[in-house]
Amino acid sequence: MKTISLSIPPEVRSAYDTLRAAGFEAYLVGGCVRDLLLGRVPKDWDLTTNARPEQIQALFTETFYENTYGTVGVVTQSEDPRLKVIEITPYRIEGEYSNARHPDDVKFSEKIEDDLKRRDFTINAIAYEPGTEELVDLHNGQQDLEKRIIATVGEARERFAEDALRMLRAVRLSAELDFVIDSTAMSAIAAESSKLENISRERVRDELIRILMSPRPMQALYVAQKLGILKYIIPELEDGIGCAQNQAHSFDVFEHLMRSLQHAADKEWPLDVRFAALLHDIGKPATRAHSPEKGDWTFYGHDVVSARMAKKILADLKLPKEMATKIVLLVRWHMFFSDPDLVTLAAVRRLIARVGKENINDLVNLRVCDRIGTGRPKEHPFRLRKYMSMIDEAMRDAVSVGMLKIDGKRLMEIGQKPGPRMGWILHALLEEVLDEPAKNTEEYLEKRAQEMGQMPDDELKKLGVAGKDRKEEEDMAEVQKLRSKHHVN
Repeated sequence: MKTISLSIPPEVRSAYDTLRAAGFEAYLVGGCVRDLLLGRVPKDWDLTTNARPEQIQALFTETFYENTYGTVGVVTQSEDPRLKVIEITPYRIEGEYSNARHPDDVKFSEKIEDDLKRRDFTINAIAYEPGTEELVDLHNGQQDLEKRIIATVGEARERFAEDALRMLRAVRLSAELDFVIDSTAMSAIAAESSKLENISRERVRDELIRILMSPRPMQALYVAQKLGILKYIIPELEDGIGCAQNQAHSFDVFEHLMRSLQHAADKEWPLDVRFAALLHDIGKPATRAHSPEKGDWTFYGHDVVSARMAKKILADLKLPKEMATKIVLLVRWHMFFSDPDLVTLAAVRRLIARVGKENINDLVNLRVCDRIGTGRPKEHPFRLRKYMSMIDEAMRDAVSVGMLKIDGKRLMEIGQKPGPRMGWILHALLEEVLDEPAKNTEEYLEKRAQEMGQMPDDELKKLGVAGKDRKEEEDMAEVQKLRSKHHVN
């Protein structure tokens, strides 16, 4: 056995010392050992021991045990979220995997060797004894760490047949660690890929999120597609393979989406922007049509179709509703026109009103990803920089009813009764302020609201509803003309 001194946090060392003082064996195992050997900071800490769950619980003040696999969570007083819970699991021998996800039964063992041989990959099957500083490595995990290879413990097809999620985990680890998947493991994944159909969408979602948040999501999704498992993650992405675009693009739809996503990762932008970059043009294959006049492909309405598809995809992955709503919003409006010489401040204010002040910077970042994904090297050309300055200017103005210098309460105070008329008045006032922000004063709005309060229902409704709809339709028609003129579809 090889000995090595690894830096162990005091909370983990305390849990280890408690087990050893009670006469039990204890080892650090799994991803934390792998990360320590790679010089990375572990995201979580796992100990394995020959103690049984009830024996583990008896040794610690605060624990929880809510599974059938023996894992006991030991709660610490640490302020570090990675150390708030130390998981301690007895050495295990697992039975058959009839559902391609979980073992049918688990038996506890007295030998660390039994526990290591049940693990997924060799780099995760290294144990470390903090007291003796010995590494227990029975499957050449250290060698694979040095070679930067992801290989299975034992026969690859058996490991993936037992737990199909391991195939996706291999791809995710390759992106997180910048490792290569062993050729035998790759062949086994290709052979066993259909078993991913048995995996819950929540588990697939969790692995996909970690892929997207890795430094190399483009690499991972290309590998997933090559191995035949992308269709079990987001099958709609494969429709973009070979789907040529117009002259503004250097790549097909699939590669464009991959490059857009990778740029979001390179910039370390958050998960919702990365998801939006991945899905923003997913509706292009469904909207592609050839224009004889232009002699090129067009994709009219792809932003609307992409948003609709993104909503369905994210619901299928059971992404939290609030995040999914934001991603769909970004996808829907990613085609906002960025020529400041042709778009007015009023149009910019309406865009901000549609997506929300809290989302406008992320929408601009998505636009940057979209641009880089076309093959253009410059992130912020002059037109986009000028548009961003217009956004900054417009952000000081009212872009929603809630930002008017008058509200429903004040309308009631000056005599307006609650009901549809109040909403019409507020929306009609907003329309005026969108065009002329200087009108957003209490004095002007109260006077104008009193005038509107004297109008008959049909006239007021036209101002508050029909007028707004008409202006939005006119704005969109103008934007479509500008897109067509400048070959931005």
